[in-house]
Order: sequence, then C-alpha cells, then structure tokens
Amino acid sequence: MGNRIANLIAIGAILTISFGSLGCHHGTGDGSHGSGHAQKEEGHKGSAAWSYAGPTGPENWGSLSAESAACSDGRMQSPIDIVDAFPAKGPDLVFDYKPSPLKIVNNGHTVQANYGPGSVLTVAGKPFQLLQFHFHAPSEHAIAGSRTPMEVHFVHADAGGSLAVVGVMMQEGSQNDPLASVFANMPEEAGPEVEVADTTIDASAMLPSEAGAYSHYKGSLTTPPCSEGVNWFVMAKAIEVSAEQIGKFEGIASPSARPLQGLNDRLLIGTP
Repeated sequence: MGNRIANLIAIGAILTISFGSLGCHHGTGDGSHGSGHAQKEEGHKGSAAWSYAGPTGPENWGSLSAESAACSDGRMQSPIDIVDAFPAKGPDLVFDYKPSPLKIVNNGHTVQANYGPGSVLTVAGKPFQLLQFHFHAPSEHAIAGSRTPMEVHFVHADAGGSLAVVGVMMQEGSQNDPLASVFANMPEEAGPEVEVADTTIDASAMLPSEAGAYSHYKGSLTTPPCSEGVNWFVMAKAIEVSAEQIGKFEGIASPSARPLQGLNDRLLIGTP
C-alpha cells in the first residue's frame, strides 16, 4: 500500500491521464477483433496456439512463443481483482456510440461482434474508436473477489494504435433485449465473420445506466501476447442477462477467462 500511495503522490497527473504516451499498438488479429484494423485484444496470427486449459492454457502462455513472454514476465497484466481502489475522480468518459450492422464471428476463443466506423469513446478529450465487443465466461475481472457469470469487453483504439477497453460485468437476471440479436446469432462453431441481414445493434444500449462510475488501471491484453499499456475501465455497475443467454454463450465458449493477475505497484483508481 505504501508503494501505491507513493505512486499517487509522484504521478498525481495520472488523474487526468496522458493517453498519447501509450505504446500498445494494434498488430494483426486472429479474428477475435474482426479483420485488419479491428483485430485487437484477443491475440493475433503469428502467436503460438493457445487455449484456456491444458498444456496451452494460461499458466503456459508465457512459454508458448517469444512474443508472449509478457504473459508470464509482465508486471502490468490483466485481469485483476477490483478491490481497495483509491477513491479519486478519473477522466470523464463520453460515449458516442451509433447503431451498426451486426457482424459476428466465433474465433475459437470467444464470440465477437465487429463494429462499424463512427462510434467513439472520448477519454479526457482523446477519441478512441469502438472496434468491437466480445464476451468472456466467467467474468475476467472480479469485484472484491467475486466474479459474475459473464463479462463484455468494448475494445477501442485511437489513431496511434493505443487501446482503451471498457469492461462490463454481466449478472444473471432479466433477458438483455439490446443483446438479444447477438445471442440469437452466435455461431456455434469457429469460422469466418457473418453479417446478419437486416439486423443492427446499438452498443450504447448495452452499457450500464451509471456508466460514469468505474475503476481504472493500466493493464494488458487478457490473451496472448498479453501486451501491456492497455487503458482499462471496468464499470462499477453490471448489466443483466438471462440464464438462457448465459447458457447460450457458455455452451459455445466457456471457460474463456484468464486467471486474476497481481496488481503489483499499479495504481487502481475508483471513480464514483
């Protein structure tokens, strides 16, 4: 705790966050983030084959290839347990999401919806374009040691390739109507992207009602190559999905969550 407080004093300007200095750039994806520019955060072609269990599971990711060494050697890894966050006012998050045609893909690790251009998350005045969102079961992050059945990650990138990912916990409850078409069209087998005819989705309707309350920390991709420098914003409020919706995804891609990683000396900010 002493180191974390010292970090806060030394870098108080982090509360306004300088995103331009980040060095986590895109690279080529494995299909988990669409095609070309939109492939992010779930690893990429050229990485050794990996999985969530067995010899290629998370405990061995760091030894699968040289480019994945951060999975075992990194000190700023994700996901983490959101607990004992330092109470502070972080940067305002301004969501300006537009409807997009539903383009969905099962990449063998998760189910992902690739988003059309024009939807932006602005953080401290810096725009990040929404590229895609995808799911994990159970949730990758925990809140005070507790994980929810699922988590959705909204993946954004700025013009220089820096990433900002918004994590939203998904708890069992009522059917989530804004996500109904996504669950209804989830491919059961890995394959190419599918565009669902005459169907649009609106990511703004998938956010919790109190989207201004979040925890922020500097982390990493949660899959190989586990590259660091990712801006994480984990929403304080969860959204609801039905037991049937949870079961649909679990039947396709569960388990699909990396074990929790140590916070180490990082600063975790909790914005009410």
